[in-house]
Amino acid sequence: MTDIRLAFIGGGNMARSLVGGLITDGWKPGLICVADPDERQTERLAARFPIVTTQDNRVAADQADAMVLAVKPQVIGEVARGLAAVVGRQRPLIISIVAGIRETALRNWLGEHTAIVRAMPNTPALVQSGASALYANPGVSEEQRNLAESILRAVGLALWVEDESLMDPVTALSGSGPAYFFLFMEALQSAGKRLGLSEETARLLTLQTAFGASKMALESSDDAATLRRRVTSPGGTTERAIEVLQQHDFEAIVMQALDAATKRSQELANEFGED
Repeated sequence: MTDIRLAFIGGGNMARSLVGGLITDGWKPGLICVADPDERQTERLAARFPIVTTQDNRVAADQADAMVLAVKPQVIGEVARGLAAVVGRQRPLIISIVAGIRETALRNWLGEHTAIVRAMPNTPALVQSGASALYANPGVSEEQRNLAESILRAVGLALWVEDESLMDPVTALSGSGPAYFFLFMEALQSAGKRLGLSEETARLLTLQTAFGASKMALESSDDAATLRRRVTSPGGTTERAIEVLQQHDFEAIVMQALDAATKRSQELANEFGED
């Protein structure tokens, strides 16, 4: 697996986290090439990792066995069309981490028979704690599926969905999800300060509580509802707080938020996925 030549088109934060995770996982740095038009970006990458860098996408793609598309949705059409000839000749596995862009659009730009995996990692991948969902089109072989999964597993959890339409709710749940938790943490810190805690005390208690709750959930076979009930003593302080959240229809608010994010993902696909 680690003898495979891998090209990244785009050298931003997510590409950088994947490169770091792969090298830590044993991937040979000399087999990784990252292309980015920003010279400062490639210089930073070359200073951090002993990889090949270039500002020319086609140089990176040439001879690649697999290619990770890690650019903005606004430019993916232009970038993909510029790579179509190389992709047609090389027949690499294409792994797209471009938010919202459907497999059909990528195939239109890159070639009808292109093997494509769509992946939606999230920002905790930057600290090797990401959650990624993957979808493979019919042109992807079992070996290529394993390759795509191993690349995303280098930065955290990787799960497959068999229906591409599910990538939109995945984007809403885990792709955008870290921001929801940050918002709740921000609100907890602010409330703690207004109740008299120092800013640093409120911050540290919030962070450790969020970490501890996640760790408990990860290490338990019980679902979240069971864990919540277990730490909610009848007549106690937690029960009183939960009652306030439920009186304001907390679950309905979360559902509305994810529904809005799912619809926006669909809109972006329609907007930037047009040929």
